[in-house]
Parts: sequence; structure tokens; C-alpha cells
Amino acid sequence: MSTVTIFGGAALGKVTQEEADRVLEILLDYGVNHIDTAASYGDSELRIGPWMEKHRGKFFLATKTGKRTYEDAKKEIERSLKRLRVDKVDLLQLHNLVHPDDWDVAMGKGGALEAAIEAKEQGLTRFLGVTGHGLLVAAMHKRSLNRFPFDSVLLPWNYILSKESRYGLDFASLLEECKDRGIAVQSIKSVTKGPWCEKPHVYGTWYEPLDLEEDIDRAVSWIMGQGYIFLNTASDTSLLPKILDSARRFKSKPSEEIMEQMVKDQNMSRLFVS
Repeated sequence: MSTVTIFGGAALGKVTQEEADRVLEILLDYGVNHIDTAASYGDSELRIGPWMEKHRGKFFLATKTGKRTYEDAKKEIERSLKRLRVDKVDLLQLHNLVHPDDWDVAMGKGGALEAAIEAKEQGLTRFLGVTGHGLLVAAMHKRSLNRFPFDSVLLPWNYILSKESRYGLDFASLLEECKDRGIAVQSIKSVTKGPWCEKPHVYGTWYEPLDLEEDIDRAVSWIMGQGYIFLNTASDTSLLPKILDSARRFKSKPSEEIMEQMVKDQNMSRLFVS
């Protein structure tokens, strides 16, 4: 069982162990029991490792491999287990599998999928998933589910993206299939305001996030109000308490009028352009 809110381990990619340990206390305080990291998230796995030595039983632990071939993925999976200081994870995901060329390699003979399946057969993971970014990801996830019965998908979802006609339809189709098949749907980029553009990057996110309490409340509630969808927290430790507090105070999904007013007031814009 996983909490609806998932801790996005990318937030630990460039922090000290001391700061990471403070984050652990926040997770324990809010009862968050799902940690999502990846081999490519800087030092994130290294920062989580010491937690696992003391608190492994309290968390559903997920990581990702971005490698595309069997040999490279197998090595990266083994490396992740060592960095995380665990014998196995709960969820192993093929990371950012969107580009058709990458997909063909990873899903083909001698590809990363074979390494993931082998890891599950060896007891190194309980579940397998697939993740991705960009406007093609929902459609590509459906393709992945037709190739293999993954246990979870992870992809961007927020109010602005829901207004992208093609993406909105693709996401709805993917969500319906996942509901029918009992596949977990994990959302990312839920508190996105838009690209940084020329603005100073004052947060660890690669996009400009919403940072006012009332706006985070709306963005978080919009996701949680849909049911079934998990919410992955933003990759910035300073935003974590705000997001978790919003989730704790969730009551209902905001109306279209409220969300449209926020888009206007905050000058929210598209994050993905292709």
C-alpha cells in the first residue's frame, strides 16, 4: 500500500546528507510511505541509502534505470541497490521511455526490459513500471502496456496539460486502461507554473513551480480530486512541506472557474512545446 502522495527523490540530488535527513523527518511526520528516486538523480540514491538501513520497513521504495540495453540496465540496477543499501526495491521503472528509437531498443531483444524482468524473477524488485516526460508520453505508455503488463506508469499531469487537446485525450485513454487493468498512475509536474525562461532559478525544479500556499492547494487538490492518481512531490526540498500540507488539508477538487482564475492570475503557461 502506498500513500497518495509520493516523495519525489529528485529533490535530494544535490543536497547534503544533513539536509536529506531533515527531509526524512518531514516524510515521517506526514506519514508518507513511498519514495521515488532514480539512478540519474544525482546523489539521491546515496542520500536515501542511510534511511533504508534504519527505516526500510516503513517505505515503498522505487527507483529507475534510464539505460536501454540489457547489459547496461543490469549494471545500473545492481548499482542502484548498492547505493540504496537494500537487497531489493518495491518498484523498478524504465526511465523516460518516450522516444521511439529508445523504445525499440529497450523493449526489443537484449533490451532493458529483459534486465527488469530478470530483476523481478531474481527477487530484486516486486513490481515493474515505466515513466516518461513530454507530450508524447501518454500515447507511448499505452504502447508500452501493449508490449508488457507493467504495474505502474508515471507521467506529467496538471491543469494546463489537461487543456492540451491531444495530450488530454491520450491521458484520459491511458487512465481508463490503467483503471481497467489495475495499473497505478503516478503524476509529476503537478505544481508547474511554466518554464523558467529568463527568470532566476530559485528552486531546484527544472520548471518554475507555483509557490504560494493557495495556488499549491489548488494544484494539489485538482490532482487528488480526480481519484486513482498518485501525486509525486516536486524536486525541491523547500516546497515539500507546502505540498504535503496541501495534501493533508485536501477536501475537494477545485472548480474550472477557480483553476482558470489561477492560470490568469499567475500567468501560467505550457511547459512542453512538442
